[in-house]
Amino acid sequence: MKSLFLKIFLSFWVAQALFLVLAILVMLAFRPQRNSTWEALRSTALTETINAYERGGTPQAHDYLESLQMTQHVRAYVFDEQGAEISGRSSPGWAEHVAAGRPLPPHPGMIFPRPQILTESRASSDGLHLYTIAMELPPGPRVFFGPWGIPVPGLIIAVVSSGLVCYFLAWYVTKPVARLRAATQQLAAGDLTARAGDPNSKRRDEIAGLIRDFDTMAGRLETLVKAQSRLLNDISHELRSPLARLNVALGLARQRSGLESATMLERIELEAGRLNELIGRLLTLARMEDGERRVPSTPVLLDDVVLRVAEDAEFEAQARHCHVHSEIPAGSWGVRGDASLLHSAIENVVRNAIRYTREGSTIEIHLEKTESGGGGEAVVRVSDCGSGVPTDALEKLFQPFYRLDDARGRQTGGVGLGLAITERAVRFHGGRVAATNRAEGGLMVEIHLPLMPASPNPSGQWSVASGQSDLAGYWPLITGH
Repeated sequence: MKSLFLKIFLSFWVAQALFLVLAILVMLAFRPQRNSTWEALRSTALTETINAYERGGTPQAHDYLESLQMTQHVRAYVFDEQGAEISGRSSPGWAEHVAAGRPLPPHPGMIFPRPQILTESRASSDGLHLYTIAMELPPGPRVFFGPWGIPVPGLIIAVVSSGLVCYFLAWYVTKPVARLRAATQQLAAGDLTARAGDPNSKRRDEIAGLIRDFDTMAGRLETLVKAQSRLLNDISHELRSPLARLNVALGLARQRSGLESATMLERIELEAGRLNELIGRLLTLARMEDGERRVPSTPVLLDDVVLRVAEDAEFEAQARHCHVHSEIPAGSWGVRGDASLLHSAIENVVRNAIRYTREGSTIEIHLEKTESGGGGEAVVRVSDCGSGVPTDALEKLFQPFYRLDDARGRQTGGVGLGLAITERAVRFHGGRVAATNRAEGGLMVEIHLPLMPASPNPSGQWSVASGQSDLAGYWPLITGH
């Protein structure tokens, strides 16, 4: 059983029920079977009835047994060897069965206990007759006893009542744990506002302390992440102003300088462009890390996005004598999200493959559909023919500013933000991204995105989002590794 609730509930219930059952069975096993006082009364009643019958016949026997019932609250019947009741009273069936030596019939009731019956036989004073007394003792406390003296209804009530107590106890213990688990999942999914505490709760036990500590930790994490994002955003914005002035000064310098300064000015322009590109990526990363934006509900044709990325990449790959081959099945591949952000996420991966594949090789782009536990999802696979990356570095590829070595970064101009932006953009759309080394060499990156149910417009075609949405500020995103 994976549920802590069921473990606690069933454990307490079985323990309580077993304890109650054993306690009652032990009580029944060791309770006294006979009472010496009633046995003495039985012998005295039989002797006195025989004496009264021998002295005065049936009337005196009748008077004695009636007085016995009035004073001792017991019903007694005395039978001779022929089975006739000597006091002349009508005898019940149980008394005749006992006097004849036959077993008693089953007790019909389940709520009230069977009365205790005592019997004894004795010969008359002359030894010619044999008399048998059947005496029913007065009822004791009304305990819930069933057949064979086992308190079945009492046991059922005990088990049910202990089950209810254990149920509410388990519910009380595990309810805050379930709330803490849900808040932990929300926090892990990126919702930094998730809290597990109940403002109206007055609990002060260990679990309540754990929840308070968790809320404190979550609040601290939210503050730190937002402060980091705000710092990154502010710094990036502040860098834009001197960069703009630098570009203006660069333009003026070009007008006033001669040919001998052209090379240096071109270098300055190149580095300024890279700095401007870096600032743009930092702003994009900061926007996606703030955790406040939500995925737009705009339907996007993923196959159209992949096709446009492949066409642009084919043109760009010509500089390295490479080709981009794409396999996109026919049909509509609708996802819910932002078209420009998805375009940039896929383009970052493809451009990264173009940069690091062997010169003259082919980059493969495959789009296919798979079924997962939550429904259908689209898988975009981008494969290159490069040297791959070390196995321990596969997970780090999607971390901001991570590069395998500085030499590769200087050669390609990458700073390690392209794949980080891709990972956050895909996760923003409810998907996931992973990288693996191919057996034949090279790197393969898989992007999984959840597909939305097919709902074509009246013309029978999907409407492709234009990319203008509340996330349009993410465009353009330029890859960097």
